[in-house]
Amino acid sequence: MLVRRIARPLLASSYIVGGIDTLRHPQSRVAGAKPVIETIAEQADKQLPITLPRDPETWVKIDAGVKVGAGLLFALGKLPRLSALLLAASTVPTTLAGHRFWETTDPAERSAHQIHFLKNLGLLGGLLLAAVDTEGRPSVGWRARKAAHTAAEVTEKGLEKAQKRAAKAQKKAAKQAAEAQKRAKQAARQAAKKAKS
Repeated sequence: MLVRRIARPLLASSYIVGGIDTLRHPQSRVAGAKPVIETIAEQADKQLPITLPRDPETWVKIDAGVKVGAGLLFALGKLPRLSALLLAASTVPTTLAGHRFWETTDPAERSAHQIHFLKNLGLLGGLLLAAVDTEGRPSVGWRARKAAHTAAEVTEKGLEKAQKRAAKAQKKAAKQAAEAQKRAKQAARQAAKKAKS
């Protein structure tokens, strides 16, 4: 659809440009990222069996690389749902690190950070919508439910056929047994007649 071809590059552009700028000048983002990285690293250390590096510049560069890579993929429509999800995931720490308006006392600076914070929330919302966009195709969940329903129907029909064949075989076996019993009785009668004569 034409709207997706236009909207994806528009949405990705700020991530690509911002990521490239950050890769060129990571020092400008390190100070804001440091408290967020420390918080995340502390929580990760409690949850994970490994310790994460705590160098803010490394994390800033990793985040910038994700933004450039995922932004380019998203803009080109390659793996759009996954790339949108990666961009959304990288938006949260970036927003918390760069636009902590609640810590600023200067009204003008606070207002500017608040505007950027809300802008990033808007971008996050757009990315979340893009992450669930199936482009008109059924979702994986729907396809899985449909496949399970179809498999259940096929199994049910197969079971019904097997039951009918079993009932038919049982009737045939009962008929053959009855015929064999009848022949056995006839043979017994004939043997009894021969024994009398």
